[in-house]
Amino acid sequence: MKKYVFIGTYDKTDMLIYISKMLTLLDKKVLLVDTTILKKTRYVVPTMIHENKYITNFEGIDIAIGFENLEAIRKYQIDTIGQATEYDIAILDIDRAIAYQKFDITNDDLHYFVTSFDVYNLKRGIQILPYINQNAKITKIYFTAEMSKEEDEYLNYLAKDYKINWEKNNIVLFPYTTEDLNAIFINQRTGKIQMKGLSSLYVESILFLVEEISGESNLKIKKIYKRLVE
Repeated sequence: MKKYVFIGTYDKTDMLIYISKMLTLLDKKVLLVDTTILKKTRYVVPTMIHENKYITNFEGIDIAIGFENLEAIRKYQIDTIGQATEYDIAILDIDRAIAYQKFDITNDDLHYFVTSFDVYNLKRGIQILPYINQNAKITKIYFTAEMSKEEDEYLNYLAKDYKINWEKNNIVLFPYTTEDLNAIFINQRTGKIQMKGLSSLYVESILFLVEEISGESNLKIKKIYKRLVE
């Protein structure tokens, strides 16, 4: 199972659901793990279970909420369904250093640092960086329509003491326009995963990440995307 680690305190829930859904349409068995303090996924996906930890399936995605490590997820599955599920991909939503340490993350796992440019999200996200080995490559994901050189340099300045190996040629931008918010809120209310109504830049960034994670061709991924806008 390959692990893809999305680090930072900025809200990543809807983005990760879109990515996970597209991966399932590419015939990948996907586990999305919400390790965050707020556990927003518990409220966004339609199936709410009143337990501290559980696994639910939402449109082909297995979503684990409230678990401290992957072994606890395996044990829960063995106890509840008699066997542990074998996954192709685990998507980890992490906003705390303790969670990063407990999920057996290695340098070989792809890392993404997700933030906006407000100081709160930048500085809280930075607190996780000391626990990442400097050999791990990290791609920046900024929730902004445009990025100035000064803004990117400010993150580099905040992280300068940690010898982070940033992927210099890969910076992914997500706008958070009214258009995107409206599409996301409609999905949340209807309990469906659709990409209709999202801005072109938001979609392009999703497709880029799905291509990087899946290793599939851009053409194949675009065909999958069309199924989510029909």
